[in-house]
This record gives sequence, structure tokens and C-alpha cells, in this order.
Amino acid sequence: MRRALTLACVVLALASPAVAAPDEELLGKSTGYPIGNRATWFYNEGVRVGSFSNVEKILPYHTLKHGTPLPLPKAASEPRIEYRFDKQDFSLDDFLAHQRVTGFLLIKDGQVLAERYQYDRNVRNRFVSHSMAKSIVSLAIGMALTEGKIASLDDTVAKYVPKLAGNPYGETTIRNILRMASGVPFSEVYDGNDDIAKFTRMRSSLDSIAALREFTTREVEQGTRFHYASNQTVVLTLVLQAVTGTTLSEYLTPRLWQPMGAEDDATWVKTKDGTESGSGNFNAVLRDYGRLGVLLANDGEAGGKQIVPKEYLLDATDWRRQPEAFRPKNATGYFGYGYQFWLFPGEKRRFALLGVYGQSVFIDPELKLVMVITAAAKNASVGKEPFARERDALWRGVIKQYGAW
Repeated sequence: MRRALTLACVVLALASPAVAAPDEELLGKSTGYPIGNRATWFYNEGVRVGSFSNVEKILPYHTLKHGTPLPLPKAASEPRIEYRFDKQDFSLDDFLAHQRVTGFLLIKDGQVLAERYQYDRNVRNRFVSHSMAKSIVSLAIGMALTEGKIASLDDTVAKYVPKLAGNPYGETTIRNILRMASGVPFSEVYDGNDDIAKFTRMRSSLDSIAALREFTTREVEQGTRFHYASNQTVVLTLVLQAVTGTTLSEYLTPRLWQPMGAEDDATWVKTKDGTESGSGNFNAVLRDYGRLGVLLANDGEAGGKQIVPKEYLLDATDWRRQPEAFRPKNATGYFGYGYQFWLFPGEKRRFALLGVYGQSVFIDPELKLVMVITAAAKNASVGKEPFARERDALWRGVIKQYGAW
């Protein structure tokens, strides 16, 4: 009787459907998670999952070819990941049940502790970075600086991009552009009517230089205030094109993507003038975002070689190296801002790559911890919903398991 009951329970468990991910139908489950078009892919909720994992089918792109993959061995068993949020205790399964996460990856000491996918996504899907791409642009700036292609971060942009001479962006130093501190007013609220939408349309119909030259005034002195503006990363992309004489993708393929051990090609959406989007639209498989995180957790070293210049990376990601205005809780109510990286509050050096709709790579170099999340959150700015708070609580729970905040 006991054996029959046990067998029945097993059959029932196998027959029971898996727990549904949040808002599956709103996100297109019954229609196979359709892919949008140029007009719908970013804003339309019904095509968000399909589009965010198939950007190459919508927009033209450059490719970063992979090399020999860096092994990412899996732990023998997945640890129980717990965190506290809104006065309740939760697990990783709870987080995935609460939030619209398409992919989740947790790595410690180069070993995968947990890897999950939702909404019928899998290891072969390339997930869009959104603004996590900005941090990759920053790494390229560091490489170009070390190679002597950029003489100093305190040079003005116009020294390398003469077509921006006389424009506020052209007269801003590269360092202040890296810190999002040009002082030029720019609205970015993702409602389709803000400056980022207008800038993107101008860039598509004209070119990057013409779109940037539409912004002609400063509201504060450069270098004095953090003000997030994606077009400042486009300025950096133009600097890189000018000093390297090639596309950003071609420049980074042998310097970053291959030596860090990517297992798959990455793609980067290109614009009418051939430059990469720069401020977003980089696409990679989840594990390669994880490998990028491992590289950064190891202070830019991989395979016994220094891939990202260490001093530049420390300048970019250590809150102690930032002026007061850019430190945690000063730049924003929570994060600080380095060279296109978000800096966590707390005594330890912890930093993040962040993109709209929930894309994130969190890094703790001391604990060699990397947490990657790809998502299709309800709002572009996840600060408008519980996503960001619960994501932070989960990260703090992971940190607590292996160290202390």
C-alpha cells in the first residue's frame, strides 16, 4: 500500500505543471513569445521576452566572434539561496516567482552555483544588455588609454572628434563624459517622448554627430554633477572609433571577448553611420555575461593575462576613487557612479552593470561572486517597481551567505 501511494505521488508530481513565471500570458506565452519589430520591440510588453532575446532578428548588427571558451564548471549541488525582503524570508525560487526574470546565473570562484531560465528561454538565447553595454564601452576606453591611443582622460572629446568642437560634448573631458557629468540637460524617462527617444530618431535619420550637436547648452559646470544620459556613451563610442580606426566590435573581439573565454559570439546593434549603438543593444548568452563578470571580479585578469587594465578598472569601480558628488548615496539616493559602472554603498568595493527592464551583473571582487540577471520587467526604470528592491535584497542575501556587507 505504501509503495503504491509513493508511486502515485511521483506520478502526480511529474504530471503537475511547473510553477508559472510571472505574467506569462501578458508577455506572449500563448503566441510563442513573438518577436517585435523596430517600432514595437522596446516598448511593447507583448513582444518583450521574444524581442529581448532575438534583437539580431530586428536590427542590423556587428559581431564579436568567440574564441576558446573559459570553463564554467557547475557546483555539485545548488546551495539554498535565501534573502529577506519586506520583513519576510524568501528563496531564489521565490524571487523567480515574483519577478520577470528570463535568466539567472550565480557564480562563485569561477564555479556556477545556480543557473535558471524562464519564459522558454535557454542557454543559446542571446539576451539584450540594454545599458549594461555602457560598462563595456568603458572597458574599451581603458584599453585605448593603456595603448596610448588616448593620451589622457582629461583631454577634451574634440581633440579626437573635431566635428564636435564648439559643442558642449566636444568641450567636455573624456573623464567627465565617463562619469555622466557633461552638465548638458538630457531627459531619459523612457516614455517615447523624452530626449533619448528624440536623440535615437535623429541618430537613425542623420548620424551620431548631427544628433549630438542638437544639444547646445550646459545647465551646470562639467564634472560637478552626475546626470544619467545615454548619449554621453555615444560620445565615447565616437572617440573610440576615431582613435582605433575600426568598429568597437572589431576592436574588442581580440582584446576582450576572445581572451576572456566567451563560449558564443556576441552581437552589437549598429546605427546608420556604422557605429555601434554603444549605450545599449549588446547581446550575449547568459554564461558569457557571467564570464565577463568573472573577469571583472578578478580585476581584469583571465588565463594568467591582464585583459582589462587593472588601475583603470579600479578607477572605474572603486567608490573611494570618485569625487564626493559621484559616491554612493550622493550620485543617486543609493548607487554611486564611476566610469560607466554603478557603485554599491558599503565599505567593500562592489559594483554593477545595469540596464533598463532589469538587466544586471552584480560583482563582488573580494568574494569572487557574480550574479547575472536578464529580465523583462514591467517598467524600463525598475526603480518604479519592487524589482530593484527585491533584486538588491537577493544580492545582499547572497553576500551574507559567503561574507558580510
